[in-house]
Amino acid sequence: MENAVKKLQIGNVVLDNNLILAPMAGVTDLPFRLLCREQGAGMVCMEMVSAKAIYFHNKNTEELMEIHPDERPVSLQLFGSDPDIISEMAKQIEERPFAILDINMGCPVSKVVNNGEGSALMKNPKLVEQIITKTVKAIKKPVTIKIRKGFNDSMVNAVEIARIAEGCGAAAIAVHGRTREQYYAGSADWDIIAQVKQAVSIPVIGNGDVVDGPSAKALLEKTGCDGIMVGRAVRGNPWIFKEILHFLETGQELAGQDAGEVRDTILRHAAMELEVKGEYTAVREMRKHISWYTTGYPNSAALRRNINSMETFEELKQAVRAIFPE
Repeated sequence: MENAVKKLQIGNVVLDNNLILAPMAGVTDLPFRLLCREQGAGMVCMEMVSAKAIYFHNKNTEELMEIHPDERPVSLQLFGSDPDIISEMAKQIEERPFAILDINMGCPVSKVVNNGEGSALMKNPKLVEQIITKTVKAIKKPVTIKIRKGFNDSMVNAVEIARIAEGCGAAAIAVHGRTREQYYAGSADWDIIAQVKQAVSIPVIGNGDVVDGPSAKALLEKTGCDGIMVGRAVRGNPWIFKEILHFLETGQELAGQDAGEVRDTILRHAAMELEVKGEYTAVREMRKHISWYTTGYPNSAALRRNINSMETFEELKQAVRAIFPE
């Protein structure tokens, strides 16, 4: 098949395949990344890390940057708006075991944007140029960026930003086909991804509205992009990587997971969270994951109503087993 899975090279890093777990705050922590890597993700991206927080030795940031050997290759994503701080912090953490350093230029969240960070950077191409230039010079590892279509419909400048990034030495670009103003509403514009692909010669990774094998194949065909980044569709569904890989290789859709596999994965995910974060935080972190994992299952609505009262790992296990009887 012409869309058989391809390896993807970003700088000097060669991925097993071109499927990448998108960085998502509050989702792509260490346990979840491990699950996605096991299911076939060619690379996993960490939750975004504030360059300023590293600068000020924030304790929570240290935990965010933890990497397990089994999840590599990993992309570590920094956000910020000060070229000196971003480049200096990149240099300071370079010996950590991540493969690629990504700079966030796409986050739509107000508190990030109001600081001039995330997708706000797309309004300032000159600053984008300074950030990428300084960071590429500061470290030897490949530097990539993640952008959106533009800030809003009257400022669609993904192609301009991509050209700047390539000119400054970026090794790849991920493009989400929505503007900042859209957040995650409406449909992703794949045409803009195709335009970026035509404008630059470094790898372009398409992001937006990939939910299964057929949509992944359609994105590749419509845009010619080099890689696929899977975001919100992975919540409660780490198996999506296995499904997409199978579809790209065979043209066949895999049957979904049986209830036993979903139950066992939830419990294993929870056990890993417990090990990494302790019971108090792990149980609270798992509440949202369990509601994503169980959507559509009988009795899951009742579980989602009760989920916020779960305090202990034992209560969590009992609740999950009530939905998926052994």
